Amino acid sequence: MRKYYEAVLDHFRELHAEVLKAVDVMPPEAFDWVPGPEMNSLGVLVMHLTGSERYWVGDVVKGDPSFRNREAEFQAKGMDAAALKQRVSDLDAYEAKVFDTLQLRDLDSWKVAPRDGRKVTVAWALLHALEHTAVHVGHIEILTQQRKQTEKG
Repeated sequence: MRKYYEAVLDHFRELHAEVLKAVDVMPPEAFDWVPGPEMNSLGVLVMHLTGSERYWVGDVVKGDPSFRNREAEFQAKGMDAAALKQRVSDLDAYEAKVFDTLQLRDLDSWKVAPRDGRKVTVAWALLHALEHTAVHVGHIEILTQQRKQTEKG
């Protein structure tokens, strides 16, 4: 794997480690807890983050359809820690395989996003996926802090 792709994959894995840490510290009943209107639960955030990341890396960059149902990600309920962790683990394994096939020249390749037909480069798609994941990891960290405050009363 090229050093650039190793670095990107390392960043994804660091973010994924933060997600797993949140799953480990939250009690199971908190996976569906929503702190307020227009906000998402930990379960929803994990489902959406992994679905979106798989879409950009797989569907867009690799051309490997995931048959993602974005709307269903926001309706997720009843996920347990094992299922959430497995989703992250599966994504790690999938991304490692995809990144292993990419060459540096691929960064300039144009791809079409299946959802809306937008043309983006591989570089743009990977950076967008990384940025989107980082934003939602921040949401997860805030959600975890809010839940701890709520439990303290």
